[in-house]
Parts: sequence; C-alpha cells; structure tokens
Amino acid sequence: MTAVFLDLDGTLMESHSGILASLTHAFRATGYEELAKQDHTWLIGPPFVESFAKLGITDADPVLAAYRTHYTDIGMYDAKVYPGVMAALQSMKDDGRRLYLMTAKPHAYARQITAHFGLADFMAAEYGPELDGTFNWKGDLLAHALQETGEDVSRSVMVGDRHHDMAAAKQVGMPAIAAKWGYGNAEDWIGAAAELNSAAELPGCVGKLFD
Repeated sequence: MTAVFLDLDGTLMESHSGILASLTHAFRATGYEELAKQDHTWLIGPPFVESFAKLGITDADPVLAAYRTHYTDIGMYDAKVYPGVMAALQSMKDDGRRLYLMTAKPHAYARQITAHFGLADFMAAEYGPELDGTFNWKGDLLAHALQETGEDVSRSVMVGDRHHDMAAAKQVGMPAIAAKWGYGNAEDWIGAAAELNSAAELPGCVGKLFD
C-alpha cells in the first residue's frame, strides 16, 4: 500500500494571511520595525528559527514567542483549504493510500488546524516538530515517521511546495511531488519526481508513480 506524506502550508492550506499578520506583529513587538514593513511570504514553510537567522535575528526566542501568541489568538484559522484538496484526499483514501500530515509547523498547532478544517479525518497520523525545536528539520521528522509507522520508503511519496520537502524526501530515499499551487518556485522544485499545477492532479500522479 502506498503512503502519501503531505505538507500543510502551501500544499493543503492557503495560510499566508494569518501567518504574515502574526509575523508582522511579532517583528513590531520585538523592535524589528523595518522587518515588519517587508514581504515575508518566503518564510512560509521552513522552520522560522532558520529563516530568522537569515534576517539577522540573533535571538529568535522573543520573536517566536510573540508570533506564537498572536498566531494562536488570531492568525491560526485565518486560512483556507486549497481548491481540490478535499476531493483529492478522499480519492487517494478510496484508492487505499495511507495519508500522513508532514509539516514544519509544530504539531501542537497543526493538529488544531487540521481538525478545524476537516483534514484530520483523512490522516492515519500527523507529524510536526515539537515546540522546543525537536524534529525542526523535515528530513529528520520524515525519517522518524517512517520508523514509527513502519511504512515502506519504496512505496512512499512526499508532497510539498518548498525545497525542504524535496530535500527531506531525498534524505530518506523517497520521491517527491511538487505542489506548484503553493508558495515555492522552480528552484524549490528541483529534484521532484513530478510537478503539479493543482491538487486535483494528485491522485492520478500518485497512481502513475506506484501502480
């Protein structure tokens, strides 16, 4: 049976509104006024600690704390499921695929989101980092999930929109499918086994890879 590991932000959920509003609040609250004025869509997907370092933030803890407060209070549900996602999940489940959430968002938040939007019903299990940063790197998280579930890597695929998804899949030895409808670009999708324009194409693509 095929296992499909699915990224959340930029793959299942169009979530930039809530995330960007919470980032803007966090930068302002911690004195990074110039950063608050910039477009930070590129931060969506990878772990924030890694991205904050690229912005020159040497102490990420206060920024992360301000972000999490605003996000849990206001931004978490300022999002929507991408068109075609629910039907694609149902189709893959009907085809006998096992579906897993595989997100860089801490699972403490991710599971609330998937439950709220009805995505959790499709998932055999849901994986994300701990709040303390454990499994922040998606390659390690994916390896952990494979070990915990016992899924065959040769019958598994990672679906995501950013280069972290492609790199994680490569690390554990499974193919990746690029979700071009998300927040990535052509450089992010290097190494993908397939690039899709919409979620509606996903069940057929998984079938071509494994059936």
